[in-house]
Amino acid sequence: MTRTPRRPDAAEDALRRELYLFALYRTLEASLLALIVFSPFGGLVSEPRDRFLAVTVAIAYLPMALALLLASRRDHSSLAWQACVGVGVDILVAALITHAIPGAAPGVAMMLLFNVGAAALLVPLPLAMATAAAAAAAVVGEYLWNSLAGAPSERPLAEVLMFSVSFFAMATVSNLLGRQMRESHAVADLRTAEAANLNEVNGLIIRRMRIGVLLVDGGGFVRLANEAALMLLGDIDLAVEGKPRNLRDIAPQLATRLHDWRKNDVTSDVPIQLGTEEQVEVLPRFARLLVDGETTLVFLDDTSLVSRRAESLTLAAMGRFSASLAHEIRNPLAAISYATQLLEESNNLDDGDRRLLQIVHQQCMRTNGIVESVLGLARRERAQPENIDLVAFVRRFLDEYLETIPPDLDDIKFSHGIASLPVLVDPRHLQQVLTVLLQNSLRYGRMPGQPARVILRVEKRGDSPVIEVLDRGPGIPDAVVAQLFRPFFTTSEHGTGLGLYIARELSRANGANLEYIAVPAGGACFRLTLPGPDALPPA
Repeated sequence: MTRTPRRPDAAEDALRRELYLFALYRTLEASLLALIVFSPFGGLVSEPRDRFLAVTVAIAYLPMALALLLASRRDHSSLAWQACVGVGVDILVAALITHAIPGAAPGVAMMLLFNVGAAALLVPLPLAMATAAAAAAAVVGEYLWNSLAGAPSERPLAEVLMFSVSFFAMATVSNLLGRQMRESHAVADLRTAEAANLNEVNGLIIRRMRIGVLLVDGGGFVRLANEAALMLLGDIDLAVEGKPRNLRDIAPQLATRLHDWRKNDVTSDVPIQLGTEEQVEVLPRFARLLVDGETTLVFLDDTSLVSRRAESLTLAAMGRFSASLAHEIRNPLAAISYATQLLEESNNLDDGDRRLLQIVHQQCMRTNGIVESVLGLARRERAQPENIDLVAFVRRFLDEYLETIPPDLDDIKFSHGIASLPVLVDPRHLQQVLTVLLQNSLRYGRMPGQPARVILRVEKRGDSPVIEVLDRGPGIPDAVVAQLFRPFFTTSEHGTGLGLYIARELSRANGANLEYIAVPAGGACFRLTLPGPDALPPA
């Protein structure tokens, strides 16, 4: 069974406006009829045959027309019902007035023709045909009434029949026009809704784009900006007192680049710096919104994203490459190391040769460490989190680590303000992360000529367990902080630059966050924020 779709509210309102105009026209007709009956100039139209009937109809028609006018504004019942009641009253009044004032019959029939057509706009086709039939029956009935009563008719029968046919023609044409109008209105509403939805979708896509997008008019004023562009521009307002700001006031370098592009139609490949606090390198691109207009779309590409993608591709390629070559590298490396150990056991070596063997052995160990780091980067093992006691785990880890370093060399302390702290983490990954952080603190977190002083602190911040590794060394320069966790970045001749990067990757695999915290009093602090025991396992 096919269901008739519900008419949209906008189309309903339009039809109600038409019904109101129809009722307003009916009030005009009633006023004109009262003017003809009660005005001294009514005799110019025609003398009434039955003045009592004319007066009665005129007195009754005007308040009925006013009531129908008020109903069209306040009554929210069926439009077809109101239209049928109104045109029924019009047909009855037309028949009575035609009989009471025969000279006004042609004009009354013409006005009734409009009423029938107006009602046909608002009702279905069967009701429109019924309305036309009622109007034709009223005209023909009034003619027959006069003929049977023996009163001479001032109209020929042909005129009556032509008006009757006109009622049906007007009702048919008006109903078809009304149907097309309603269908067109419904289609227009549907297209408007689709356009509005598409506009919202486009706006959402633009707002959520990782590439910054600005809309700049010909005068240089910023009209629109998505979230990525606002992040790149910094914490600034694009409008002051409801008026858009000029791009030159927000980002002078970008405004200059846009002016040069509009003038020469050439885009530079040199990035520019944007932002108020953190300077971000951005590569702008420009496109005219309209061919003949000056309104321009400005696309801001964050070059750091491009760098990270390049690093990701490099690391992925290195992972595949290192996995295939690790076996070939480690076998001869193990043979060299074993041969060096055998040579060191010989009694025929002098001190110089033994020193050279020690250097060979140290370099073998260093090369093996590099291979292990690259393999760890390539494996990207999935985390297998467990619920463990963080305090007990760190204490056990520190006891095992202290057994591997010479005693009384460095000062390593364990601090915790809580007896037990449950966490959800992979113990193997956590041990590797702590090893990297502790080794870096012992290697770089010492003042010249002094032993390292390192503190492992376990505490709870809010709902999150936290491990901090603090040292009392010279600290990390501000220029280096931004590159701490980038792969292959190192300030040491003997480092690979993969330790902190692998530590952060392992932390992310466990849903944890590893960050560097500056210490105002001197030194460095690496904070590892772990998920609680009730956290969801990382994907």
